[in-house]
Amino acid sequence: MTIKASTGLRDAMLGTVGFQGALADGVLEIYSGAQPSNADAAPTGTLLARITLDGGAFAHGSPTNGLEWDAPSNGTIQKPVADNWQGVGLALGTAGWGRFKGNPADNDGSSTTLARVDYSVGKTSGDIRLPNINIDIGDPVSVNDASMQLPISK
Repeated sequence: MTIKASTGLRDAMLGTVGFQGALADGVLEIYSGAQPSNADAAPTGTLLARITLDGGAFAHGSPTNGLEWDAPSNGTIQKPVADNWQGVGLALGTAGWGRFKGNPADNDGSSTTLARVDYSVGKTSGDIRLPNINIDIGDPVSVNDASMQLPISK
């Protein structure tokens, strides 16, 4: 697993906002290639798909079609089973990683204040699992599973 939380998300998690609040009504973007070195950095690769609720139109600053996370359980938070996280292929390529961004405007530049989390993407493994990692323009892209677990200490 290759989950990378931005400084803005880590600050929210340590404060009163929390993971769910910082990423409420967000959007997931799927990119080709390798993840950037950290989630504060600008994205790398080609934007292949933008995932929203039911594939609907998304605009930062509006909750419409934004994605939500399920209630945490046993140190894990995940995509709600009943929610349809879907998008459409924007470019041709192989999914390599994804970035979940909170609802505030994000111009995809470097930022230490925006809540973002980067994930590995795969078909049978990875933090985000897609039915098909080969994406083409206009093809539907859906997310089977997405989750994040905080480490346990005993």
